Amino acid sequence: MTGQDMNMRAANAQDLPALHKLVESAYRGDSAKRGWTHEADLLGGQRTDLEALREIVAGTDQVILLALDGQDIAGCVQLVRVKEGVAYLGLLTVDPDRQAGGLGKKLLDASEQYVAENWQAGAIEMTVILQRADLIAYYERRGYSQTGERRPFPLDDPRYGLPKTQELEFVVLRKEIAAD
Repeated sequence: MTGQDMNMRAANAQDLPALHKLVESAYRGDSAKRGWTHEADLLGGQRTDLEALREIVAGTDQVILLALDGQDIAGCVQLVRVKEGVAYLGLLTVDPDRQAGGLGKKLLDASEQYVAENWQAGAIEMTVILQRADLIAYYERRGYSQTGERRPFPLDDPRYGLPKTQELEFVVLRKEIAAD
């Protein structure tokens, strides 16, 4: 996918089945292992479900941006207005067969622009599983910094997956952006 044929827009209810399929394929199971950003070695089970995605799409302070290659969803990112001036970024997903081609960076850039323009956010925060050193390094190369804050991983909540280790923990990353 090149910048010329990529289209970004907010997800709607009609997108949910394809969106769910994309997210699951990128985070869990054997299909996820085709890409480098999967959690399949740390977590089993689902990454999300249709009801959770439906709530995000219907929410007033959150959105899922889609990266479309023609009619196909090639990637997505969830954005949440957390508090005045701060947004949360999660669920950054790129089709495993399209990873390492720059789409993740384009989704991050679009996210920063979206929250600055629509929510006047001056910062974006995210949580990443501590054991995902390559992914943390990826975000650091894009200007996100570890805050030093750690948060517990919800080990007993199947909505987040089935842990393959009890040592999971989140680190908080943050990037200051220019709000318009």
